[in-house]
Amino acid sequence: MSTFEEAAQMAKDQLPESLPNEDMLALYALFKQATVGDCNTDRPGMFDQKGRYKWDAWNGKKGMSQEDAKKQYIQLVHDLKAKHGTRS
Repeated sequence: MSTFEEAAQMAKDQLPESLPNEDMLALYALFKQATVGDCNTDRPGMFDQKGRYKWDAWNGKKGMSQEDAKKQYIQLVHDLKAKHGTRS
């Protein structure tokens, strides 16, 4: 199993850039929860749809410990790598 830092690098360098939005949002939310903790910003305005989706995903992890978020992030990266393969 990887460390959180190794998994983050693997996600950046090896996972396909064309992952489904749901997978990208899950990665984003777990990464932010693992590195920052609970969401600490206001929800973006209605004209920033992408920002709202990201904020909602991260805010959905509220209350999860940073350690649990790191473990789930590592597992998700490995699952996505197995499901979608790696970049060519």
